[in-house]
Parts: sequence; C-alpha cells; structure tokens
Amino acid sequence: MTRFMLRTLLAASLVALFGSGNLLAAQDNQPAIAPAKAPVKLDKAKVSAMVGMDIGRGLLQVKDDIDLDAVFAAARATINGEEAPLGDEEAQQVRQAFMQQLQAKRVAEQKAEANKNQSAGDAYLAANKKKDGVKTTASGLQYEVLTEGKGPKPKATDTVKVNYVGTKVDGTKFDSSYDRGEPATFPLNGVIKGWSEGLQLMPVGSKYRFVIPSGLAYGENAPPSIGPNATLIFEVELLDIESGADKAAAGPAGK
Repeated sequence: MTRFMLRTLLAASLVALFGSGNLLAAQDNQPAIAPAKAPVKLDKAKVSAMVGMDIGRGLLQVKDDIDLDAVFAAARATINGEEAPLGDEEAQQVRQAFMQQLQAKRVAEQKAEANKNQSAGDAYLAANKKKDGVKTTASGLQYEVLTEGKGPKPKATDTVKVNYVGTKVDGTKFDSSYDRGEPATFPLNGVIKGWSEGLQLMPVGSKYRFVIPSGLAYGENAPPSIGPNATLIFEVELLDIESGADKAAAGPAGK
C-alpha cells in the first residue's frame, strides 16, 4: 500500500494506468503499448468497464475497510463539482489516521506470519534432524547427500554453476532453475548464508538437499513469495566452479 494510493484511493488506479502517459502518448516513435492483434472498437461502456476494473484492482487491499457505495458517491460528487462529504482538513485527518491503521494492521499481520513460519520451521528442523543420512552443521544448517560427486569443492570466494529447486516446509515451490530451463551462476559470497556454507560442502558433480533455518536464509526480510522467518529447503546440483565473480549472473533468491 503506497502513500499515494492512500492519499487518493480512487485515483491511484487511474494514475497507474494513465499517469505516465502509457496509453496517451508514445515516445521516440515507439508505441506506448503493444498494438492489439485486431482493432478494438471503443465505446463508452467498454472504456468505463476497463476503468472500473482497474479501480477495483487498486482498491483490493482496502476492500474490507471501505463502503463502495460511499466511495463512488464521493467520487461522483467530486467529478460533478458538488459539495464533498468531507472538508479538506477533515479528509486529511482521516487519511493520516487510515494510513496509521493500515500500517499497524500490516505490522501485526507480518508478526503473526513470522511467528507461524518460525514455529513451522522449528518443528520441521527438529523432525528432519532425526532422519537417517541428515547431518547438522554447527550453524544449524541441515544437509543430506543425494549424490556424491568426485570433483573439487568451491571456496567462499568462488563462483558456481548450479541447478536447484527451492521449496518451503509446506511443500510450496518458490524458485527453480529447472523451470527456467538453464542453470544459475553466482558468487558464493553473494548469496544467503545457508547457500554459501552448504555449497562449500559439495564436490562438483554432487546433489545435496539442504534445510536452511530462517536465520541462515532471509530472517524477517524475506520476499513476499517466501515470507518472514521461513525455513527453506533446497535440492542443489553443483555443476561447475567458475573463477571470477564478475561472470556471475543472478542466483537463487536472496543474493
């Protein structure tokens, strides 16, 4: 939720749609949007539907906090130049209070999610630790050798080429080089701690399974697709060691 959207809930979607001129102008003789495959016959009803859909998407995050009838009544009054339901000063006070309410709600939701993920991760780590073949390092990283290679092991300053798939403890997949159809290449000193430590255990040609506690992953600052305090599971194939971090492309989440 951005400050701008909070400042003008209805206008936000229209700003995103029209504000940069994406639909209204082209720059440097380039079309602003990809041309339609077939000519689109416009009429007021279709344009209105399109605008309404974008306004709706812009209001999704606050749908439980608003009355749509009141929203559109205020919009209609504003567009028609009629007396607004709130004065400017009162509207500003409501805006600020609403922003604070949303921020507090978001903080509470993040805390609840972080606690839930931490508990789920701790339980998974405790159970996984007891499985045959699973080893735990001093840092708490758990790993299992699926295939042991015979090549050299990388150093912390090396760049490696890998294939991998990453899942959460509930089985949700959030990243995979296999899905992208090509290996990832990245420096070990540019990834999450669990990756950097784990890959240094692997000879080239190996495939390991890592269970990475949240403290060795992203902690509370994880991307939305992962969530705060999430324990992560990776199956990783170490394909090669390359020298020179400048050759590295983006690696798995959290470089």
